[in-house]
Amino acid sequence: MTHWFHRNPLKATAPVSFNYYGVTTGLPASKICNDLRSSRARLLELFTELSCNPEMMKNAADLYFSLLQGFINSPDDSTQESKLRYIQNFKWTDTLQGQVPSITEDEAKEVHRSLKTAAGIFKHLKESHIPKLITPAEKGRDLEPRLVEAYILQCQAEAQEVTIARAIELKHAPGLIAALAYETANFYQRADHTLSSLEPAYSAKWRKYLHLKMCFYTAYAYCYHGQTLLAGDKCGEAIRSLQEAEKLYAKAEALCKEYGETKGPGPSAKPSGHLFFRKLGSLVKTTLDKCQRENGFIYFQKIPAEAPQLELKANYGLVEPVPFEFPPMGVQWTPETLAAFDLTKRPKDDGAKPKPEEEVKAVTEPDIKPQKDTGCRIS
Repeated sequence: MTHWFHRNPLKATAPVSFNYYGVTTGLPASKICNDLRSSRARLLELFTELSCNPEMMKNAADLYFSLLQGFINSPDDSTQESKLRYIQNFKWTDTLQGQVPSITEDEAKEVHRSLKTAAGIFKHLKESHIPKLITPAEKGRDLEPRLVEAYILQCQAEAQEVTIARAIELKHAPGLIAALAYETANFYQRADHTLSSLEPAYSAKWRKYLHLKMCFYTAYAYCYHGQTLLAGDKCGEAIRSLQEAEKLYAKAEALCKEYGETKGPGPSAKPSGHLFFRKLGSLVKTTLDKCQRENGFIYFQKIPAEAPQLELKANYGLVEPVPFEFPPMGVQWTPETLAAFDLTKRPKDDGAKPKPEEEVKAVTEPDIKPQKDTGCRIS
């Protein structure tokens, strides 16, 4: 019978400690928090306990939710919400929209900050340390200037993706979103150009990813630029801008497929599986339909043969690498410490045939499914 019914996967939830140091000022409050912690833990255990029966589950759930009520409603029989209503956030996976919890505002900020820091580290290495190498990096190696520059640009571009997702969530002006998308597309284009002179056998997959992201965010720029043109009663130009967005989105879709089929180092991302990617296609279609409908009833404007030139500049939200410096030398390093290293005692080269280098095993990464949300959800 288990194969007869549809069974969704069990939802996962983030741990909740109910520790509110400084907030709990008496024994009753501390006991409530302790009881909440233990009853929640017991309830979660029962979901995977083979000996659990419906009565056990009901009793455990009743106990937990009876304690949790004080965090929801005021206990003085009034209709007011509890003053503890917003003291605790809960996170869990969505049954139908993937096993990755929605990214919170704090997590989005952390991703954004980490990518800017990474860009700063690459920039610091490129400017301050790589030029000091005794032997210049071989062509196509990670410390080669072209690759380091591509890393810097990609980190900046991906950080700006977070900015764009947040701007869309917060319903910022279409002109700003278009400008941010255009700047992000330029980052990806510059990164792709940086790798263009490398051996295709190694760079093709990476370049395909950069190219599809460039097309995708250029499509975003044309889509939101079209909204700006429509708001300015330039309906004919808006239609042409949306048509260009439609063409670029189709190209990005095709590139997603090509990217997945291209051989090369590294695991494949799955951009086309993300709702953030798919929503653009729907947005372009609905906006274009609206423009064409209004042009047929109101504006009667001619549609230009050429797409409008995107000369967009974001006033804010652009990503710059965070300046990076290595920490100061440890206090353990003294002249005496350094003197204790005697380089004359190094083994001399005996001219023997060098041993083959030991193979470095690749790190096995989990195959993370696409996150099925808009990219940044504020909880």
